Amino acid sequence: MESHVLKAHDGEPANAATGTLVYRQTWWTRFTHWIWALSLFFLLLSGLQIFNAHPALYIGKQSGFQFDNDLLVIGSDYNSNGPIGYTEFLGKKFNTTGILGLSGPADNLDARAFPAWATIPSGQDLATGRIVHFFFAWALSGTLLAWFAASLLNGHLRRDLVPRVDDIRRLPRDIADHARLKFHHSRDYNTLQKLAYGGVLFVLLPPMVVTGLAMSPSMNAALPFLADLLGGRQTARTIHFVAMVLLVAFFIVHMLMILAAGPINELRSIVTGWYRTDPPNGDNGSHNGSA
Repeated sequence: MESHVLKAHDGEPANAATGTLVYRQTWWTRFTHWIWALSLFFLLLSGLQIFNAHPALYIGKQSGFQFDNDLLVIGSDYNSNGPIGYTEFLGKKFNTTGILGLSGPADNLDARAFPAWATIPSGQDLATGRIVHFFFAWALSGTLLAWFAASLLNGHLRRDLVPRVDDIRRLPRDIADHARLKFHHSRDYNTLQKLAYGGVLFVLLPPMVVTGLAMSPSMNAALPFLADLLGGRQTARTIHFVAMVLLVAFFIVHMLMILAAGPINELRSIVTGWYRTDPPNGDNGSHNGSA
């Protein structure tokens, strides 16, 4: 991020009542943001297509009927009322007919873990799902590595994402402000944003990439020890799935915060780079809305 000020309203600086437009997001940040957003969208839906081929998660190196190491199973069964869809988690079975396990029109129910509208392609097509998934996996991994190298070189990591002592001291206030939907708009990320973005970039995405490599047959040949380091191929698959669920949860919260903080201002920032800050006489400190 760079600190530029834009003259607005026919060449005049934005007045104190509306705040000032500052150049908050560089072209590189915006470019990688949208590449990641697009990649994660296709990775999610194609990943659910792949999961449907074997809708169960395990811990360990092996799986099958003779083992008792499953954590999650999504399937379909019959009871006295007819076919049902179910989700079994840690031994507890729940009826999820119409959502998971069995979905579609009442007169043409489809026995599949995730419904057609949640997968790419919508039909049962593992081969196409794998092609889409691998393409966007490499797109995500490549741009993530390039972003990390560039952010180290230009100081973006140190300057904008690494929490400082003052940030940690402000954390209780940031939590309280967000709980009250009270947002402050400035050029800098607040503490919660730094922790959230750092969590995604350095806690969730790296294991997503590593576990994805551990499940790849070609990488198993090149790095046969990788799956073992993660506790087995089935454990790697489970870690991959859990990281996906956490990323979806982050996305939902991210969207809610954008809507609460002012969607036009937040969207302008990530599309054009320009962001309107609080008026100088406001309590803007170093806090901002959740973009």
